Amino acid sequence: MTWQPQTLPADHPPVKSGGVGVLIVNLGTPDAPEPGPVKRYLAEFLSDRRVVEIPPIAWQPILRGIILNTRPKKSAHAYRQVWTDEGSPLAVITRQQAEAMQARLGDSVTVDWAMRYGTPSIPERLKALMDKGCERILLAPMYPQYSGATTATVVDKAGEALGKMRWQPSLRTLPPYHDDPAYIDALEVDLTRQLSALDFEPEVLLLSFHGMPERTLHLGDPYHCHCMKTSRLLQARLDGRGFRIRTTFQSRFGRAKWLEPATDHVIAEEAAKGTKRMAIAAPGFSADCLETLEELAMQGRDQFLEKGGEKFAALTCLNTSDVGLAMLETLLRRELSGWI
Repeated sequence: MTWQPQTLPADHPPVKSGGVGVLIVNLGTPDAPEPGPVKRYLAEFLSDRRVVEIPPIAWQPILRGIILNTRPKKSAHAYRQVWTDEGSPLAVITRQQAEAMQARLGDSVTVDWAMRYGTPSIPERLKALMDKGCERILLAPMYPQYSGATTATVVDKAGEALGKMRWQPSLRTLPPYHDDPAYIDALEVDLTRQLSALDFEPEVLLLSFHGMPERTLHLGDPYHCHCMKTSRLLQARLDGRGFRIRTTFQSRFGRAKWLEPATDHVIAEEAAKGTKRMAIAAPGFSADCLETLEELAMQGRDQFLEKGGEKFAALTCLNTSDVGLAMLETLLRRELSGWI
């Protein structure tokens, strides 16, 4: 007896299935550079137990009573310095990366994007992919170096969303790619291009990574090790260009001891000892954002010049550069193997 396909009843609701999706995820951004939206964004971000590892009974009164009543106005001012006609640079670039991957991967995959904090949210976009028939989804956190406060919290949020679904998709997660040859190749090509286009020869190139509390390293988070390996591999590629390379960590918050050396301290130190020409790159960021466009390119420049420096350049992230998109396509196709 041979199996015969079943004919669905005429009143059976249409069901889309069998598709493959990719969800590109970055950290997040407020919806507008104003205190209200910034406050909502910070409340979600700073309430994540992986971001602030202080018991809520001690942390929430500080967050609600002090930080959310003082920081949003200052942060909104900073966001206004980098906001574009299309919106937040991080959201705009992440959307453009997703659109580029859709074009490169073709109709066999549906590519979408989300933010871990703010909008569009991970649960919202996972549901949208499922509604389009994507039963297999590659979750792609855009963090080259793994940390519990970045990659892991993306996976946490996706798991929380799956916990509320009756029909769950099969999920894969893009691994950290801090030492992947495709990533190091892309950084080498892109940074070499940008350095060659400068109207001066840097004496020092800073490789600035986002900071984390030092205790995370001692608790077993591999982030610091991943950053240092990226830096070592990249330094080997850029060796012989005539400048010194230093690895630093930016964006400290609160009173705890953070990973060192701090980017702002090194900028001041280099200028004080006579360095006149400096370039700075942020290889841990997959897209330019507040931390690169305002903290490094604006605050860093002002600090360097005020301390006696003369020439300063903040290099852009991989963003939607040709080499950056080619790298991302390579990583995604590798993880989609067997699905497409």
